[in-house]
Amino acid sequence: MIGLAIIGLGNALAPHAKAVLDLANRVRVVRAVARNAEQRRVAAERYGFLTSDDAAAAIADPRVDAISILTPTDSHLEIAEAAFAAGKHVLCEKPLDTTVERAECLVAAGRRADRRLAVMLQLRFRAASQRLKALLETNALGEVQAATMTVPWWRPQAYYDEPGRGVKARDGGGVLLIQAIHTLDLFHWCVGIGSVDAAIVRTTSLHRMETEDYATALVRLGNGAPGTITATVAAFPGGPEQIMVIGAKGVARMDGGNLVVSFLDGTEDVVRETVGSGSGSGFMAFSHEPHKAVISDFLDAIEQGRDPAIPGEEALATQRVIDAIINKGV
Repeated sequence: MIGLAIIGLGNALAPHAKAVLDLANRVRVVRAVARNAEQRRVAAERYGFLTSDDAAAAIADPRVDAISILTPTDSHLEIAEAAFAAGKHVLCEKPLDTTVERAECLVAAGRRADRRLAVMLQLRFRAASQRLKALLETNALGEVQAATMTVPWWRPQAYYDEPGRGVKARDGGGVLLIQAIHTLDLFHWCVGIGSVDAAIVRTTSLHRMETEDYATALVRLGNGAPGTITATVAAFPGGPEQIMVIGAKGVARMDGGNLVVSFLDGTEDVVRETVGSGSGSGFMAFSHEPHKAVISDFLDAIEQGRDPAIPGEEALATQRVIDAIINKGV
């Protein structure tokens, strides 16, 4: 039984909490920590967690083997460093931190401490994602000729009126780093991103915010083929994220959790899964099952002394791509 402390009890809590309760035969929440009294009340009443406002005490607790960091982005590094220094493993919500430099420090701290670091980029664990990755790895689609990624999401202004949201100092970025990072990480995992050749990054008139709500980029994939990336939270009412991979033997189209692969020989490969994506104003409207898969793999990694399926270095690579798009789009 692995003892877990959850630090941060805001919007990100629900899928994490549901996942660890499903895994109650493997993991026990020793303490759930937040400064906000109302968040502590909800965590206690809804999930039965013992709560506290003392993160340092939770990290030092000898019953705690691992820390889940669900706090705002700008606090991830310091919490992770304290956890690693105390000999704890870390599961970090995306992104790693606000800048590539801080993210690098976080990953390095885990390696120095020889502790496991997993990152919550759960789209990799969807059934459709796993199938697409397998088709690409076995060359069933043939050589990749081109690929596109689109995140046509929506957030109302009320979302950004909440303190800290869309503020660079706290979040580190806008749609790319906070929302589209999931799909971009999946895209990167499947087809690779070798370089960012051109980009446009903007804040539309639909939002009053400090960071971007629209970004588009022309990239070269891992094999040098062309790729495009478009992400926004200004596309009312919001729709599922999409990935299309054009291969020499067929085309794969992923729409949310659904995958349709049309081969040139007339056959199809289909995966259908109604999972939700949080694409609209109900931004937490999605299944917690992919979260559960990430956490289960994290527990396996702790027990087996291996890297998690999504280690810090891979999350860092995705964040570097985001940084490159932002810098190219300025």
